[in-house]
Amino acid sequence: MKTFKSVFEKYNWDDIQSKIYASTTDQVELSLSKTKRNLEDFLALISPAAQPYLEQMAQQCHKLTKQRFGKTIQMYAPLYLSNECQNICTYCGFSLDNKINRKTLSALEIELEIAVLKKAGFDHVLLVTGEANYTVNINYFLNAIGQIKNDFSIISVEVQPLSQEEYERLHQAGVYSVLVYQETYHQEVYKKYHTKGKKSNFDLRLETPDRIGKAGIHKIGLGVLLGLEDWRTDSFFNALHLDYLQKAYWQTKYSVSFPRLRPAEGFIEPNFIMDDKDLTQLICAYRLWNEDLEISISTRENEKFRNNIIAIGTTSMSAGSKTNPGGYAADLQSLEQFEISDERSAAEIAAVITQKGYEPVWKDWDRTFSQKSQVESLKDSSILH
Repeated sequence: MKTFKSVFEKYNWDDIQSKIYASTTDQVELSLSKTKRNLEDFLALISPAAQPYLEQMAQQCHKLTKQRFGKTIQMYAPLYLSNECQNICTYCGFSLDNKINRKTLSALEIELEIAVLKKAGFDHVLLVTGEANYTVNINYFLNAIGQIKNDFSIISVEVQPLSQEEYERLHQAGVYSVLVYQETYHQEVYKKYHTKGKKSNFDLRLETPDRIGKAGIHKIGLGVLLGLEDWRTDSFFNALHLDYLQKAYWQTKYSVSFPRLRPAEGFIEPNFIMDDKDLTQLICAYRLWNEDLEISISTRENEKFRNNIIAIGTTSMSAGSKTNPGGYAADLQSLEQFEISDERSAAEIAAVITQKGYEPVWKDWDRTFSQKSQVESLKDSSILH
């Protein structure tokens, strides 16, 4: 049966990279003049040639986001269930070769975490684990979901690649969305970053979203780890993947996240530096290419950036995040997967969103954004300032 691999194999990394960097201002202007855009337009909008047009891109991006999603920001919190992992990945604090204390939350510890998150107001939780198939497997996930589903309206998961049958079981258990990141689409160097474990299998991970789509999961989230390889080329392939999925599983919703390399135990220096202006350009390019795409910004990013990006293209934000198992209540000292940058509480983030003229949404996302779709735009003449 056809999967994204058959599409991916038609493209060459070096050819796409050369095409991006050869883009001209004429191509950028043509893309900006369109009301409907394709992958060729996305390629032009992430190119260096588009950088002088960032303000224009941001203005259009703000308008499209407001029309489609209203002036609302969905709030969510990651809940790290385990830092056990059988993979060796050069950039991750959970990597098997890091000599750290491993922890998988018990039912009681999960209950303590739930209590803290509910008190903070969250109704959307993202369950995250390392990839340890013997410990944190489908049975563990189902037990955890059964424990928390009465406390949260939306449950998302970010765990190891599973089989289609296992994703179907998650769907039946009440999982709303599944996030899976390829990390990099540069197949020739993928093994350099993923040296041991199932994650070192490039094709297995590449075809995971197909299994999620076939299982009927409501939403699929993709992304690349920005900083491993050239962010522009990796982002094109991520968009190519999204384009394929939207056509193959058209009833499914899609989101994109933008994890930039952050300090962690065993951390490598980024091979490619991506500054805030670059990330703003990328977010705008995604929105201009695909107005239905949900865009998520995590606490990896700093306060200033997160404050400014609210009015441009964001649809969801995490807040008060802890990236270590038990970090909210049960074990404040267990190892984090990466350091967060925005350490403000959920209440503080919600207050900033409100000050920006937006509404922080804790539940009933669909109903809220439809009611807000006609809210007037910001009075600021410049979206970027």
